[in-house]
Amino acid sequence: MNFKRFLFVILIVSGLFLPAMAIDSSDQINFALTLYSKSVDLAYAGKYAEALQVSDQALALNVTSMVCLIQAHRAGILGKLGRFEEANAAADASLAREGKLTTAHSIAWYNKGTALLSLGRLEEAKTAFAKAAELDPTLIPPDLSSVPPTPMPKATKSPISWFFTPLAIAFICLVYGVYCWKRE
Repeated sequence: MNFKRFLFVILIVSGLFLPAMAIDSSDQINFALTLYSKSVDLAYAGKYAEALQVSDQALALNVTSMVCLIQAHRAGILGKLGRFEEANAAADASLAREGKLTTAHSIAWYNKGTALLSLGRLEEAKTAFAKAAELDPTLIPPDLSSVPPTPMPKATKSPISWFFTPLAIAFICLVYGVYCWKRE
């Protein structure tokens, strides 16, 4: 029985790692580039969920020379999907890469600005757009002069809260009364 489990584990591990090991580095770079291009095409076609999946496949190949560009692109896709916190994180992952990555960093800053603007973080968005434009003057930020600061949402009460709040207070008073009565 243990031998069968051991053999099963070996087969699973082999199935996961041998195909990745079979691809040499130039093939892996070309494959990552192909996936990235496909992801860009899908995003331009408005198929953002599919574009994200393909982009994640390209990222999983862990081709270091392309991670910055893929993450910058992912930030834009995630923003289009309304996943602004994740978009901001993907932009940060792209910006964390060191080197002469001006194009990728400018795209990452722009997509970060878009995500921050959608999150209502206007001042941070302005800074991100300014950094994007500094790296690539062709990236024109949106007009933020007419964007009002996002107000904090008001706390709303549940329709049932009018019932449970007095009930909770009554229960606490009852417990305290029983406690005091038992102490005497």
